Amino acid sequence: MSSTTDKIKGVANEAAGTIKEGAGKAVGNPNLEVEGAAQKLKGEVQQTVSKAKDAVKNVIDKA
Repeated sequence: MSSTTDKIKGVANEAAGTIKEGAGKAVGNPNLEVEGAAQKLKGEVQQTVSKAKDAVKNVIDKA
């Protein structure tokens, strides 16, 4: 997967997770809240992977 794809999926997962987490809080559904927090974290990890891939690519390009 390319870094751009990771970045896009990361942003999408983070946004969806934030919405689920907020909805879970709003309706008092702790399961939905936890599911949203997990999806949000997944998105953050995907974005971190994207940044790492970009960093590695930059090092390789400079070599």
